[in-house]
Amino acid sequence: MPLPLIALFLAAFAFGTTEFVIAGVLPEVADGLGVSIPSAGYLVSGYALGIAVGGPLLTLATPALTRKTLLLGLISVFTAGQAACALAPDFASMLALRVAVAVAHGTFFGVAMVVAVSLVRPDQRGRAIAFILAGLTISNIVGVPAGTAIGNAFGWRATFWAMGALGIAAAVAMAALLPRRVGAPRPPAGLGKEVRVLGRQQVWTSLIVMLMLMMGQFGPFTYIAPLLQEVTGLSAGWVPWVLLLNGVGATVGVFAGGRLSDWKLMPSLIVMLALQAAMLVALYLAGPYPLPMVAAIFLWGGLNFSIGTAVQTRILGWTADAANLASSLIPAGFNVGIALAASLGAAVLDAGYGYRALPLFGAVALFVAVAVATASHAAELRSGARPPLPAPAR
Repeated sequence: MPLPLIALFLAAFAFGTTEFVIAGVLPEVADGLGVSIPSAGYLVSGYALGIAVGGPLLTLATPALTRKTLLLGLISVFTAGQAACALAPDFASMLALRVAVAVAHGTFFGVAMVVAVSLVRPDQRGRAIAFILAGLTISNIVGVPAGTAIGNAFGWRATFWAMGALGIAAAVAMAALLPRRVGAPRPPAGLGKEVRVLGRQQVWTSLIVMLMLMMGQFGPFTYIAPLLQEVTGLSAGWVPWVLLLNGVGATVGVFAGGRLSDWKLMPSLIVMLALQAAMLVALYLAGPYPLPMVAAIFLWGGLNFSIGTAVQTRILGWTADAANLASSLIPAGFNVGIALAASLGAAVLDAGYGYRALPLFGAVALFVAVAVATASHAAELRSGARPPLPAPAR
């Protein structure tokens, strides 16, 4: 892989860690800020909505900047935001700071994916996307468990100080490894064309699949710490290790998804969605049993990220001629799903169903995704449509 991908990987690792580590320290954050655990779950929803709404708007507002300049600015916002979160005096300020960092997060991933696929041949796009996504998955293997362990040992504020140090390292790597003109701005496609591209059925159906995938993943994952402690009966000290195993599964899955995307994109996607629906049912059944539950969480993590790679590859392929808005909607679509999942999860808990019921609600979302992906693929085969050629760079 080209060296610039390493820098993008490290920044993705930093952003992924700060997004996901909140699940590992959610009980401690809730206690420290004086709110309930379901209320603290809105730190996940708020972050996701910041990505979903602010990310596309900031992307559209910065088309003239070189991609390197923009990416360095975004990682600087990330770094300052982590220090501010570590000092947050109350829940409202913590939520506002998380949303601000999330806007930078959403813009970063939209730009980084476009830059990544521009650095490789068309037949390697899935693997380039997988490499950037590996930053997210390895954040689950290393960053999230380490951040959770730091929070358990030194308090949750120490977790955010550590994230700030990680942001500094990512900024240095991007400054050193990204060429000055990498991903230089393209001639503007025009807002009208950007919007019309979203009307292609392959794009909007993929966004629906993405939404359903995130609802299936983050309904349970947002509350994974109390789920493992109260339903499975694991102690708090075991939670980081289970999160690490989930991250290992995700990393295996993201690279498998990259290979499958470059081979048989839609058949692979449909099969993986069906397997994930079955896996969520398995999570419900395994809930009270530690060993089956841990094994299910490993497989669940692998499927989540293999599917995510395939969906993003499809969107970028079908929007290559007008990628600005569509690329920013990739993290937006993921995070609308995360926000809905966390909010619906809180509603499920407030209604008295308990943590164990959360995977069943996710399974329903995945069955919807299977139906949408199957119908989309059938329509594509009937029409004989082919992905557009990329717009020429300036």
